[in-house]
Amino acid sequence: MIVPDAMSEQTAHPPTLLLIDDDSIISESLKYVLSDEYDVVLAYDRKDCIRQLNIMSPSPQLALVDLGLPPDTHKPDEGFAVIEYIVEHFPATKVIVLSGQDDRKYIEAARKMGAVDFVAKPCDVAELKARLKKYVDSSQQFSAESRVVKGIVGDSPAIELLRMQIKQLADSPYPVLISGDSGSGKELTAQNLHSCSHRKDYPFLTLNCAAFNGDLLESQLFGHAKGAFTGASDSKRGFFEEAGQGTLLLDEIADLPIDLQAKLLRVLENGEYYRLGETQSRTATARVLAASNKDLVSAIKQGMFREDLYHRLSVLTIRVPRVDERGDDKVVLLEHFQQQVNQQIKGFELDESARQLWKAYDFPGNVRELRNIIIRLSAKYPGQTIRRAALELELMAPTSLSDNKDEIAVFRKNLRAENFQLNHELKRIEKEYINLALLESSNNMSKAASMLGVNRSTLYGRLERTEESD
Repeated sequence: MIVPDAMSEQTAHPPTLLLIDDDSIISESLKYVLSDEYDVVLAYDRKDCIRQLNIMSPSPQLALVDLGLPPDTHKPDEGFAVIEYIVEHFPATKVIVLSGQDDRKYIEAARKMGAVDFVAKPCDVAELKARLKKYVDSSQQFSAESRVVKGIVGDSPAIELLRMQIKQLADSPYPVLISGDSGSGKELTAQNLHSCSHRKDYPFLTLNCAAFNGDLLESQLFGHAKGAFTGASDSKRGFFEEAGQGTLLLDEIADLPIDLQAKLLRVLENGEYYRLGETQSRTATARVLAASNKDLVSAIKQGMFREDLYHRLSVLTIRVPRVDERGDDKVVLLEHFQQQVNQQIKGFELDESARQLWKAYDFPGNVRELRNIIIRLSAKYPGQTIRRAALELELMAPTSLSDNKDEIAVFRKNLRAENFQLNHELKRIEKEYINLALLESSNNMSKAASMLGVNRSTLYGRLERTEESD
């Protein structure tokens, strides 16, 4: 799959310029003189501006804003409101003020709100074009230098699609719902959505919704006032406040309690939230990303997740592919992580038979499992060539839900399988342990029993039961 280059896209299509001015003569005149270089879209007041922005995709590179807009064209209030709205919701759009209200205090106020330039009316068309070109060029330079997806390794069609989606959605003002199995790289995808956007110089914060409960989670999200609950000895800023104009990733969003889901929905709809224990509202400016390895549609049916919140979060979606969907990326990932580990430990090699097994294994724990297997192999076999039998033992190594979160996905996959039965699964695991112990002890029953922590008679009995169940 060939991913379109960001620069070639911009040269193929003229930059978009949103002109907000209530004077139709000025608007139409400017559209006429600028249309040879820009795709000019007109808006006549704040409401019209917001409507235009919400239907434009992608957001315009430039916005020319008149300060004197209806209903009171003699005051700059509506113009300032438009600037604030664009800067807050469409950070990729550069705002230039074009106004006859050129009082110094208005110019300074507009710049503080985020406008990059101020052009007084009546304007010289050549000068206006020069200034507009300056900001388009800087935007294209940003695209060429900064829209690089980092850390996502592989060249399979599934990964090329993921990179393309990240570049396309990075500067959208809307939330993105990132789905994918555990260990597939959802947080890395979110980090790239942030680093490829114009928010990249602001904070990127991650809050795991499954890590906190009740008031503590609400406090983490929105902050709290002093004395809001037992132990709240001081006021505290929440993640929304700390993120500022950056990006906030809500990981494990399916585990967000129902009461907090309603409060999150309010933030997404109008930016409004309250610190715990306060009655004065605050405004969030961070872009929200959400990640989940659970089926939110099923959670909605079970009454565990709000349908309206789901629709608000899933305006844009990205699905991170599983490793077993990525073909030869398994080998690319093997070489990538080997290079990382080799900086500290002498690397291992896989013989041809082991390499074929590596390609055939589905890595139910995804990239996280793959990486940790490489780390373990490097520690056990530094500088050695690993054969298929040794790799088989590593791939079938027992997992622990308490100590090794990387293989939780294995248990989850088995649990969700059709006709899953716990007794059958336990018998299968028991048989694998017994067979592995016999292999390690060269079929010496005493040694195998010692490895398993049972006596010989118990091992004989369990061995007979596993053979009978075959």
